[in-house]
Amino acid sequence: MKAHPVESRGHSGPLGHRALVSPRERTSCPTLMTPDEVAALLRTTRKAVYAMIERAQLPGVIRIGRRVLLREADLLDWLRQKSTLSPER
Repeated sequence: MKAHPVESRGHSGPLGHRALVSPRERTSCPTLMTPDEVAALLRTTRKAVYAMIERAQLPGVIRIGRRVLLREADLLDWLRQKSTLSPER
């Protein structure tokens, strides 16, 4: 008998399977930002972002080992709450 070669159509991972999470579940995962991305968004420095994180001034902080990430939705919601209307002249 002749063995059939295994096709690889964009499969990834050690077992040749796609991620075990369905596309619908993948889109529901929060988008995470690095301190550098947050600094660019807030137009400040990376050092200032870390200082704000240490003082618990930023929402959505996730620590994974030494890595620090921030949930984008929490940060944007916080920014919306902080915004004020311009006074009418």
